[in-house]
Amino acid sequence: MNIASVIEHTNLSPTLTVNDIDQLTTEAIEFNFFGICIPPFWVKRVKRELGKEKVSLVSVVGFPFGYQMTETKLDDAKRALDNGADEIDWVWNISSFKTGLPWTKIELAKASKFIHGQERILKFIIETSYLSDTEIVEACKMCSDAGVDFVKTSTGFASGGATVEHIRLMRGCLPKTVGIKASGGIKSYAQTKRMLDAGADRIGTSSGVSIVKEQQND
Repeated sequence: MNIASVIEHTNLSPTLTVNDIDQLTTEAIEFNFFGICIPPFWVKRVKRELGKEKVSLVSVVGFPFGYQMTETKLDDAKRALDNGADEIDWVWNISSFKTGLPWTKIELAKASKFIHGQERILKFIIETSYLSDTEIVEACKMCSDAGVDFVKTSTGFASGGATVEHIRLMRGCLPKTVGIKASGGIKSYAQTKRMLDAGADRIGTSSGVSIVKEQQND
């Protein structure tokens, strides 16, 4: 398997500069990554720089904590899509979920209706390191019921990232129609392979170049 075909080349650093963005874009094209995941501020520029390249443009909503009002998130999603994003990685409201509020499901439904109405891809970030196994299963069921395309493990800003155990747990409770994006702390080819073997479909990482080079030398 060509690892590059499942990697979303990512840089969501708060100190990101235009030089970093341009380098990320150039590397995504050079190494044939599936996609590039960037902050909303840079979507319009990257869309222009990608041109007709077959690299999916991914941006984030509600990043990194997810506790913005749903209306704010929807507005941010609209702007990202208008600027050229192909996929949205949406941080769900962990605070609402932990409280047991019905608003969690309402936000999922609103996000799914809007993003799919624009014929784009929706991933929900559930931040697995903040959840128990029981909560992860419940979160996956909520996401699946709402029709999301992928459930994503992490923002990369929490205390932990993707783990093989969590990927297996998620794959065991999600239907085949819902993909899994493993993200957070994935820095090597060996880690990437373990995540894919456990059931991940996409890999979000800032170490895409070194991972591909490791595979080439394997």
